[in-house]
Amino acid sequence: MQSKHSLVFIFITVLIDMIGFGIIMPVMPVLMMEITGEALSGAADWGGWLMFVYALLQFVFAPILGNLSDRYGRRPVLLLSLFTYAINYVIMGFATSLWLLFVGRVLTGMSGATFSVANAVIADSSPPEKRAQNFGLLGMALGLGFIFGPVLGGMLGEIGPRAPFFAAAGLATLNVIYGYFVLPETLPADQRRSFDIKRANPVGALLRIRQYPLFMGLALTILLYQIGHHAYPSTWSFFTMEKFDWSQAEVGYSLGFVGLLMAIVQGGLIRWIIPRLGSVRAALLGFVAAALSYLGISFAGSGLELYLWCVPSALAGLVMPAIQALMANEVPQNEQGELQGIIASLGSVGAIIGPVLMTQLFGHYSAVGADWYFPGAPFLMAALLTLLAIATFLRGVRTVSNPASRVAS
Repeated sequence: MQSKHSLVFIFITVLIDMIGFGIIMPVMPVLMMEITGEALSGAADWGGWLMFVYALLQFVFAPILGNLSDRYGRRPVLLLSLFTYAINYVIMGFATSLWLLFVGRVLTGMSGATFSVANAVIADSSPPEKRAQNFGLLGMALGLGFIFGPVLGGMLGEIGPRAPFFAAAGLATLNVIYGYFVLPETLPADQRRSFDIKRANPVGALLRIRQYPLFMGLALTILLYQIGHHAYPSTWSFFTMEKFDWSQAEVGYSLGFVGLLMAIVQGGLIRWIIPRLGSVRAALLGFVAAALSYLGISFAGSGLELYLWCVPSALAGLVMPAIQALMANEVPQNEQGELQGIIASLGSVGAIIGPVLMTQLFGHYSAVGADWYFPGAPFLMAALLTLLAIATFLRGVRTVSNPASRVAS
């Protein structure tokens, strides 16, 4: 039975969390240059390694925390995760050396169950035919977070590159307090299962989920898509500063515009598109829009042209809610936490590979004396990876056991 209170809390939680994430994006290039003493291209390389460490720890811990939520409930795991986020932002705000920044990223990676457990709450609280639309609520929260977070971060960055980190810590703390008093438990005690470390480690969990053919068919699709998607968070700030000489505030405004588009698609259009097209065709629409926008961004010759290519990119927000709905409809309730942990782990593998790949491409093709000066190289690579994801998706959905998912979810 759908719980409106649970959905409202998850929406607000992810919104606040993404404001905290988005608020630091415009200032990361300046902070990295300040701490490392490197130029923009070199600072981008270090930024990629920071994201690599975060993703590596999240890959290991996401299935552990997802399985813990299947054993002890969603509420305690989610609150602990949010509390650790607050500590991370404080550490990064005071950091004067690279090793402290890496400590902060390690803590965030270890507690990176926010989205996997939040997705499990949605799966608990939604009937199968409403799951795709309700997974889209997280996308809407992401979009709104990217409206307010980067814009606020760009303005706070004018005070100093550390100010946004302390603001993010304050927001994360408020989120924990809010959740403590409001968040209900969505997994009944009689639906819980024992914790098994063989299923909780990422390799063991992937082996366990082989019993669901659809999951195995779509795993490579998610991986390829997520690797390409990391062209945005890992290089956008560096790319726009390098190619268009944008300030921190201008970077923040551009990310806010992207967030507005995300909110429109995932908060409104997704609830109309997926029921009419079905999860499969909706995901295909998102994939094609993503590939075209990556290609356009890579060759954009002006800031205005860049903004125009951001418009079709918003339709990429259809991809993950549609795929998550296809997969969630294949597993029972007491394994939703495990499933969402596995999806998070696949995203983490993409985040392990993606940021390093994209920042290295950016650093190489934007460096002084590069054989071919092409700062848009990461987005061209993202377009190619998305085309490969389309091919694997079309092959994977042949195993879907619920024919209705092809028409409506």
